Amino acid sequence: MAATSIPEPVNCTLPLSSSGSSITKPIKPISKPCFGCDCGDEERPKVSRLSERISRIERLLAENLTQDQISEREDTPQSPQATTTASNSPSTHQPIDSSSARVHFAGKELGVISLLTGTPFLFPEGQAWIEARTGQKIPIDTLSPSRAPWEKERGQSFNTLLMNMNALSPFDLPDYGVLQAHLEAFKASKVMRRIFPIIDFDLFDETIKTAYKRPGPTFGYGQASARVCVIAFLTFISRLPHVKETLAALNIAPVDYDLLATRAQFLIPQVLQENPSLDAAQALTILTLVELSAGNMRATNYYGGITARLIFMLGGNVLNSQAYSFDKRRQQKDRQLRNLFWICYTMDKDIALRTGQPPTISDENCDLTLPPGYLERAFLDVEDEDAPFLGPVFPFDLRLSIIKARAHRELYSVSSLRKSDAELLKSIRVLDDELEEWRLSVPPAWRPTMSFSSETSDPNMGMHSVLLRLNYHLCMAIIHQASGRCKSWMEGQNGMMDGVSSSMALSVEASRSSLCYLEAAEHVVVDGVFWTLIFYPMSALLTIFCSILQNPLDPHSREDLDRLKVATVMMERIFSRKLPDSELVHFKMVADFVMELKRLAECAIDKAWAEQRASHMSK
Repeated sequence: MAATSIPEPVNCTLPLSSSGSSITKPIKPISKPCFGCDCGDEERPKVSRLSERISRIERLLAENLTQDQISEREDTPQSPQATTTASNSPSTHQPIDSSSARVHFAGKELGVISLLTGTPFLFPEGQAWIEARTGQKIPIDTLSPSRAPWEKERGQSFNTLLMNMNALSPFDLPDYGVLQAHLEAFKASKVMRRIFPIIDFDLFDETIKTAYKRPGPTFGYGQASARVCVIAFLTFISRLPHVKETLAALNIAPVDYDLLATRAQFLIPQVLQENPSLDAAQALTILTLVELSAGNMRATNYYGGITARLIFMLGGNVLNSQAYSFDKRRQQKDRQLRNLFWICYTMDKDIALRTGQPPTISDENCDLTLPPGYLERAFLDVEDEDAPFLGPVFPFDLRLSIIKARAHRELYSVSSLRKSDAELLKSIRVLDDELEEWRLSVPPAWRPTMSFSSETSDPNMGMHSVLLRLNYHLCMAIIHQASGRCKSWMEGQNGMMDGVSSSMALSVEASRSSLCYLEAAEHVVVDGVFWTLIFYPMSALLTIFCSILQNPLDPHSREDLDRLKVATVMMERIFSRKLPDSELVHFKMVADFVMELKRLAECAIDKAWAEQRASHMSK
């Protein structure tokens, strides 16, 4: 197979068809702007050679669509190839992950994404492909572990904390003065309030009064939810950089947030026995954020699911603003409930991509109308403490989260696996158009470039722009990476290969951009975000690793190998700052994982060049 190279940075065009069940006329292909700039925002002249290639690909897609649909209905075991594929299926080798998302690259079904860990379990086909490309026996324990090296193991520490609580009452509340100090610090930080609208201050005052009311023999109505809400709030905000700095300046000792989290979890069964309430929804939303920021993906999954159910029970998935226009307090509660819905929604879509598990929230059952004024404030200087507080902007751009949801549904859901090549490429193109429409809607000062290099600038670089850029490049990567399961990789349909190869190239380029931007933004990455951000570079590194193995002789492969070499050093500089000793071991696991990727990639390049030299010498 010929090596695939990234399109040159001029009038880059992705020739994907927009075929449906039939094609009666050519459909205009996706036209991509130049890498690293926005010149594509204006109309570009057509290039004859590319136009001819696009027309040829669309004709091939039209001709193959009917045959693809017929072959999808046939029993796969009838052919030897289908029998081989079936023998390598997760139901045979990885039964626990039979409903997980499949990982494909250039036609190879490498494995599945674990439902709980987010790490790829390699199928025999994936193992054989890597070993054939590298000439090395791969260490399964390192490259395909039972737990992702970037997921925190919390079980043992949780049990230790639980045992230590024997001497304490799990029903004890934090010191009232400590709570008030943290509350004031959070209230003073407009940045944290914009990103994490986890409480309404007026309503939270009522929650505090309910929580600290002296209990009788049993909890009063709603008191368990109020107590967990208070404990969860203190647990989460005590980890926020701005709050920690404020309290340190006041010489207020840090709280033991691990102990607080354990105490909140101990009371969850009591919360679930009460009627659904705003306090319960806030408590579970905040605990989901706590577990996500701490790298505990299993707990994040569980709490995220319970939170979504609570919010649905309370009606937070729909708008109720007109129903109670006369009741100001009810409007206040509805606004806060919608804030919780959007936090939960963005986390749900992010968790689905990290773990491969289907989202808990179905878009079809939600009103996805954006909050009033959201678009006007989303790209103001979010990190300016002196700017007036105009409303929340949330951890991730809400529109990108909606695109993530559609990408999962159209490209990675169980039903999407039945799509033919033409249908899959059509979905990729539609999603790519939506992502580009979002990009062009972003004000120029904040607008991500399609490709980021060390020469590209970002005048608004900060943590908010870091998450914005990383999520944009992640969306680009996951949308185009789905082309890796097109059957044309294996069937050698040269015309269609142009389209799917270009799509895969965009996925790899987006992964490069993630690493480049993270390195450029090193100086603005705050301490303590290891578990929040580590997924992005690791996802990018895995894509680049597969690209090197697929095209070891490509001119970009040596550059990509260098990226793998510097990745560990870069991530150590960014993420290991002020990591507690208990978490440094996790960073070492990440470093070992990346070093193994680098070693195998280098072996693949050396092997390919040695084989090419031997071939030339034999002629």
